[in-house]
Amino acid sequence: TTTILGFKISMPIMIAPTAMQKMAHPEGEYATARAASAAGTIMTLSSWATSSVEEVASTGPGIRFFQLYVYKDRNVVAQLVRRAERAGFKAIALTVWKDVAWLQTITSLPILVKGVITAEDARLAVQHGAAGIIVSNHGARQLDYVPATIMALEEVVKAAQGRIPVFLDGGVRRGTDVFKALALGAAGVFIGRPVVFSLAAEGEAGVKKVLQMMRDEFELTMALSG
Repeated sequence: TTTILGFKISMPIMIAPTAMQKMAHPEGEYATARAASAAGTIMTLSSWATSSVEEVASTGPGIRFFQLYVYKDRNVVAQLVRRAERAGFKAIALTVWKDVAWLQTITSLPILVKGVITAEDARLAVQHGAAGIIVSNHGARQLDYVPATIMALEEVVKAAQGRIPVFLDGGVRRGTDVFKALALGAAGVFIGRPVVFSLAAEGEAGVKKVLQMMRDEFELTMALSG
């Protein structure tokens, strides 16, 4: 078990925001939300989801974060944030920089800054009052030459100086990967593609299975590492 932003969860393995999950399975984000809740962990809903925050909330109890892009029309963004708050979401994962201060004026939810891969950006996140940092290269689908997040993690952790938690997103495929991230200072990891692949294969049961597999592998790695 571990505690993330004050919420106790079953393992330091959470679900990353991935868009348009109904392209993988008809139940899409509904299935993922139920599987995350059953596993006792956090799901992050993409702002490009094929289910609304209200629809995901209707699946039942669970700890959920909302990943946000800030658009030119800030009224649209503010409405999205308020809807997420009303639907019981517990944090905002913000994919951008200069808008942190503005976002803090419209919500009391903790803000995780997603997409950090350098010490400089980590220090800026701390200075701007972020509640945490997600080291992420957006699944390496923006530029094919960005550093692997595991390579950037130690630099970001050192820059954060323990003032806020640092999480890893991207490339986590096994329990040993989770162990490496924690050994390098991460407070937890987010997984994306393994969830979507499992959703496509077996729906909710597939997502439950991959979360259990990751947990079992992580537990075994901890045991074998003493």
